[in-house]
Amino acid sequence: MKATKHAAPLSSRSRRLALGIPLAVIAVGALVCLALALLPDGGGVVDAGMPAGASVAATEPSTPTDTPPGAAVPATATPSTAAPTVTSPAPSPSATGTPSPSATASPRPSVTTTSPSPSPSGAGSPRTAAAATASLAGRIKPGASYQGVATSYDAADGNGACSFGPSGDLMIAAMNHTDYETSGACGAYVLVHAANGTSITVRIVNDCPLPCAPGQLDLSHEAFAKLADLSVGRLPITWTLLSPGTAPATMSIRYKTGSSQWWCGIQVIGHRNPVAALEVRTGGGWRQLSRTDYNYFLSPDGSGCGGPLRITDIFGEQLTVDGIAVRPDVAQPTRVQFARH
Repeated sequence: MKATKHAAPLSSRSRRLALGIPLAVIAVGALVCLALALLPDGGGVVDAGMPAGASVAATEPSTPTDTPPGAAVPATATPSTAAPTVTSPAPSPSATGTPSPSATASPRPSVTTTSPSPSPSGAGSPRTAAAATASLAGRIKPGASYQGVATSYDAADGNGACSFGPSGDLMIAAMNHTDYETSGACGAYVLVHAANGTSITVRIVNDCPLPCAPGQLDLSHEAFAKLADLSVGRLPITWTLLSPGTAPATMSIRYKTGSSQWWCGIQVIGHRNPVAALEVRTGGGWRQLSRTDYNYFLSPDGSGCGGPLRITDIFGEQLTVDGIAVRPDVAQPTRVQFARH
């Protein structure tokens, strides 16, 4: 029988070392627990009892993967799906459903720049417009037909009482003194029909003095010869006013000999329709000038001489001309012309 060997007992130093290690571990653990208990947030536990990691995840955008397409979003949706807050008011729609224009938007053009609106009293209606045209036209009215006789005269270079000067085209005529109406007929284009069926167009450049009767036209020899032989002498005719398409492209302005800033005479040349009035701009506004039988509009005190002019035809159209200096006996072209009617 083998003898049993017993282990030698531990020394006191070894026993103390063996007991000290566990005690040290326990002490360290107690200190760690105490430190965690003293933290402000309670050691990583949120007020609602959720871990700190769950709190952070709740603030990050997330898209549910188990929500069917088209399903309504619950009221407890995360911030990523909630509607944004509007910080500025949207522009209020106008009555037509479009946003109201801002103060910097381009202004709408006024309707009066294209065509005048009828007034409450009826101005602008066809009947009123016709009455206004008849008033401006005087004796020779658009659309009216006049009966008379044609005679003839030697027109020479084509100059006459209208003071236009020599004419390169001798298809011209002198208007009887009554219808000449203080040069109101000057520059008018007239369509002449003879009883034999022929017709011509002439321009009025002269005055046929009495005893020329109302309705009578004294044609140049060249114009009369296109209707009948000159030996006929007197030819029954009818005639009407024209607004031709063959008129000059633009009108011209001419100041009379001797014109200055103290006195001036103003003439319109090359107009498509007869001129009814001429005005000059003064400090008090537009001033209408009187007309002479030699076809000049006079400013006896020089008012408006060399300034803007406003010219009105028998249809009521008004054209304003700027930049025409006082240069006597010079035909100064403009860039305007009356419309065709």
